Amino acid sequence: MDKKPTVYDVAREAGVSIATVSRSLRTPNAVRATTRQAIRTAIDRLGYVPSGSAQSLAARRTNSIALFLPTIDELDSLSDFELATVDEANMVIDRPTHHVVARYDSLYFDTVLRGCELEAWRQGLSLVVSLGMGHSDADISHVVNDVSGKVDGIIVLARSIPDHMLEALHRRRPLVMIASSPTAHEGEFDLVRVSNRKGMSALVGHLLDAHHVARIAYMTGPDDSPDSAKRYEGFCEALTLRGLNPAAAPIYRGQFSQRTAFDITSTLVEQDQLPEALICANDQMALGALTALRRAGIAVPDRVIVTGFDGITETDTSNPRLTTVKQPMLELGRAAVATLVKRVDTPDAPAMSTELPVTVLLRESSEGVLPDA
Repeated sequence: MDKKPTVYDVAREAGVSIATVSRSLRTPNAVRATTRQAIRTAIDRLGYVPSGSAQSLAARRTNSIALFLPTIDELDSLSDFELATVDEANMVIDRPTHHVVARYDSLYFDTVLRGCELEAWRQGLSLVVSLGMGHSDADISHVVNDVSGKVDGIIVLARSIPDHMLEALHRRRPLVMIASSPTAHEGEFDLVRVSNRKGMSALVGHLLDAHHVARIAYMTGPDDSPDSAKRYEGFCEALTLRGLNPAAAPIYRGQFSQRTAFDITSTLVEQDQLPEALICANDQMALGALTALRRAGIAVPDRVIVTGFDGITETDTSNPRLTTVKQPMLELGRAAVATLVKRVDTPDAPAMSTELPVTVLLRESSEGVLPDA
């Protein structure tokens, strides 16, 4: 006797999640017409007869998921907002300052968030976004407990929630990590990340092989950043493979921000300690370095090569355009949501790990003038 088709078979045939099949059967108007048609076609082809349990599979769910992002710099100076109508236009002379605005990687967060939003919409889910609104464990715990009780699963960007809270949360709700999982439980969490090490290794290897740089320096973010750690591994790997000692390369550390890089680079200019190549662990730092060098009248790349990592939009309009390693930030967000949907549907499946490829974009900040495409 042939096996009776199940809701799992329908989901696989239609290319959607089990939750979407159940939602289509229970509340058809909550699912897009094209998706409903794909599900109906799969049901007809398989001869599936919906059971009461299948139709109620989604009834226990909220059809909402949560995304936790790290605390951002703007929160440190956030004041009360007064709602008022003021019908006027002001004009001021905006003179150059000695500092640039720090946004703590928010351009990266913005794109990952957008990817999560798009995939959540495609899956018929609502997305709840929460920032690390407090710096104490009690503050963060309050937010985590409040949000986790209202959603079916949670996506956590690395360094958003302390490891000990993640472990407890992981036991209560389906959870997917972006960038890294708690070190003590590596391999137990669902994880989505990019090839940070290989990307940085390829970039630095190119500078050493094609440009023969002898004095190279590395600018990076906090010690607890998993992206930073993997990228530094790639930096060291490229040097080691060519018989060079990574310990001889200066490391400058601060926040992943333009302001940090601007200040560090300005100090290097003042002390006449600029390297031949300044490798920045993210684009925000590289853009800050470019600003400092431009204001000091130092030519890039003739005097100093500057590179970044992430591939944010601003790197294509900087002067000069920034050589960077482009990571698929939009796809990173989409992959996290898709992984979470799988976890919600199959809670007992083994931990899933997805690594997305990166692309080294060689531009004018390392290559000089490039001909138009």
